[in-house]
Amino acid sequence: MKLAWILVVAVLTAAAASSQVPSGRDVVSPSTYPSMEPAARGSEFQIAVVLTIRDGFHVNAHQASANYLIPTEVKAELPPGFKLGEVEYPKGELHTFPFSKQPLNVYQGQAVVRVPVTALANAPLGGQHLPLKLHYQACNNEVCLPPTTLNLDVAFTIAATPSAARPAHGEFFRNPE
Repeated sequence: MKLAWILVVAVLTAAAASSQVPSGRDVVSPSTYPSMEPAARGSEFQIAVVLTIRDGFHVNAHQASANYLIPTEVKAELPPGFKLGEVEYPKGELHTFPFSKQPLNVYQGQAVVRVPVTALANAPLGGQHLPLKLHYQACNNEVCLPPTTLNLDVAFTIAATPSAARPAHGEFFRNPE
């Protein structure tokens, strides 16, 4: 009977502890936006992957501070007719945490990753979908959650001519200088 009581207390304690620690999926809310809508065949546009990170948490920047840290990464699975450029990651900010003597390069609050895409001359016209994978590890001051990979999708339209292309979602894209 005493062993059964100990098991019940252990299960209830574990359940209470796990309900207080969120899943990595609950810490980062990603959104995707095209820089052009529509974009044109034969032109380059970008996809913004906007990471909204829950207060009290951070994720390692793409340029992680140490080899053992898991960097934030976005990977694209391009369909035929599209070419991927080099993904542009934000710089990150150095922060000191109770668990590390060295400052860590992290993203907090909001971070915008930009994925350059070229619609080739043979890109299919009309509505398109681009599958993306976002990989990161979220931590707070006490615990790091298991690494998380999220499948994302960005919808956009391809037009036949550059004159049909229109800028979109300017709040996530830098103006050319």
